[in-house]
Amino acid sequence: MKTALLVAGTGTLGGPTYRELMRLGWKVDVISLEDFASVTPRLNFIRADASTERMREFLDGRRYGAIVDFMHVPDAEAQRRRIDLMLEHTDQFVFLSSYRTYTGRDKVVTESSQQWIDAPANDRMLAEDDYAIPKARGERHLLSSGRRNWTIIRPVISFTHYRLDLVTVGAYAILFRTAAGKKIPLPAEVRDKHCAVTWGGNTGLQIAHLIGKPDALGEAFTLGTDEGLTWADIAAFYEELAGARFEWIPAEDYIRIATCGTYMDEQMIWTDRNLDRRVDFSKVMRVTGLDPSRFMSCRDAIAHELTVLSERPDLVSRFDSPLRRELDARMDAWFEGRST
Repeated sequence: MKTALLVAGTGTLGGPTYRELMRLGWKVDVISLEDFASVTPRLNFIRADASTERMREFLDGRRYGAIVDFMHVPDAEAQRRRIDLMLEHTDQFVFLSSYRTYTGRDKVVTESSQQWIDAPANDRMLAEDDYAIPKARGERHLLSSGRRNWTIIRPVISFTHYRLDLVTVGAYAILFRTAAGKKIPLPAEVRDKHCAVTWGGNTGLQIAHLIGKPDALGEAFTLGTDEGLTWADIAAFYEELAGARFEWIPAEDYIRIATCGTYMDEQMIWTDRNLDRRVDFSKVMRVTGLDPSRFMSCRDAIAHELTVLSERPDLVSRFDSPLRRELDARMDAWFEGRST
């Protein structure tokens, strides 16, 4: 029985991944900063810092059948060191990239579609983007590593009760503003754009079924499901299932009142959410051999996660923070100012 290591593996993608890996016969070690209790000897939770320095100590003398690293490391040199470390201690290193590395050049995205790191006239993005560009740089390092014991995964936006995603509005607005009977702003420009959103359980299923597959080595895969949904469709699910009320406003106003207004907040809108594109998932489906009937639809998944949250106030309380309350107040002020 082989053992897989999931680093920072108890969140949106990690939980579904280790549950499916165990079903497939793997033992799983999971490193997390939080305390979790296992009810089976085949699942071992390890409370530890997952920094590269600590991982070097932890992996000394160990080798895993697979390592999936869910940590994001923006610094290029630190990322290279971490990737090299993981490659040395496993038969298959799964590198978490993102579908956000793709530009909007192709209306149907495949694994060979253009990435932002290769796009012309994007000097500012190369210098300031701390997500899509570092992910692509990590991919480049793997490609030039001289090894093939790696698999690149580029998940679409994936949600569970750990996070809810509607454009860039999160769980705080969806849950707290809805409970207070307040409207939630959304950027009008993205309303009818196709969105790449799926349940985290679907993505975790795909990750688990890529592990141990020889055809997955040295390859990149975009993960997710394509239901042909727009952001308006996702909003309609939350209206139906949670009683949320939305108002589509100019993106300029949305960025100012519903985000921190940083360069990255703008980038998330203009270089991802506002792109009207579909994603071709045929490669991951072919290699994993998964039956599409195993996937949960977005509507059903939203209903499922809202039920989980309704039964777990401790999970809901995690979304509250001074920053979320500050943004909530900005939204209130904007709606009040417009009505006077």
